[in-house]
Amino acid sequence: MYKPVHGGDIYSEQNKGSGKNLVDYSANVNPLGLPASVKDAIKNSIKNCVNYPDPLCRELTEKLARYLNVKKEQLFISNGAADVLFKLALALKPRRAVLLAPTFADYEKALRTVDCKFTYYDLQEENNFVAENDLLKKINSRVDLVVICNPNNPTGKLMDKDLLLELLEKCCRTGTRLLVDECFMDFVDTEKAYSLSSKLEKYHNLIILKAFTKTYAMPGLRLGYCITADAELIRGLHENGQDWNVSVPAQAAGIAALDEENYLLASKELIRIERQYLTAQLEALGAKTFGSEANYVFFKLEKPVNLAECLRKYGFLIRECDNYHNLGSTYYRIAVKTRYTNRALIKAIKEVRRNALVIGNY
Repeated sequence: MYKPVHGGDIYSEQNKGSGKNLVDYSANVNPLGLPASVKDAIKNSIKNCVNYPDPLCRELTEKLARYLNVKKEQLFISNGAADVLFKLALALKPRRAVLLAPTFADYEKALRTVDCKFTYYDLQEENNFVAENDLLKKINSRVDLVVICNPNNPTGKLMDKDLLLELLEKCCRTGTRLLVDECFMDFVDTEKAYSLSSKLEKYHNLIILKAFTKTYAMPGLRLGYCITADAELIRGLHENGQDWNVSVPAQAAGIAALDEENYLLASKELIRIERQYLTAQLEALGAKTFGSEANYVFFKLEKPVNLAECLRKYGFLIRECDNYHNLGSTYYRIAVKTRYTNRALIKAIKEVRRNALVIGNY
């Protein structure tokens, strides 16, 4: 039976019949929840579900283009960022790619559908899981695609700005596409956030991946997109999938979400404060953290060895990271939530560690 590799699978836990209402720390969703305006837009869109959705997402595309200050012809909107990845694989059909390790699993999964071969650049713990200049040595004319998640998932680390620009320039020289996943960039402190969107016009080999999913707490609706100045690629993305790939409610939700500026500001401030709180609490418990800039905290805790399993008994689901390339069973990722919930999680971790000491499972 197929087993999903991502966080957010509350359904498997519910099917185990434990009776507990799980608090999901394994998926990195905005802790403020769906904005009220987005909920209203979804409700009001139901009457229009008797029609097929707009296959070109015209209203959403125009509004998103103004919001991002890009041309509407540079946007492709789809059923979540992960869906864009699979369409990119079909449209580009790369033969060789360079991926970071660890990073989001669906890059590899999508590229495997077109028999793409991979070279991994292993991020080192002693370097805080940040790419170094030797990454550039991986890029040559035989590489068709490089994928960078910025900030990276699961580590939450940003790539150095100068290195990112060097990478973009080298990819341009070697005829290599550069896909930069900026799905978590909206949660990065403004002074640290660095998007490559201003480079689109100059570098037609650049593709930027984004999503509404995490930013506006709508993973159940599925809404993501990519931006590129390559008109042929945009056409190829449309040709490599069905036309009605974004539902009526999802389009309505996206249109409403783009007006939520105060919501985004409040989210960013909450996450900044609570990320600091969780990091400090985890370090006080003996965990090693790595300075995440996103809405999640990546950490290493060697004991107890069954932390995630024990926390499920307390009603908390966290992301075990042992199925990421280049990571083992002592690495975990938790979402940043509200102080009330975060306190409860830390309390549960303390109790798990205390119980492990008592029974000798430590």
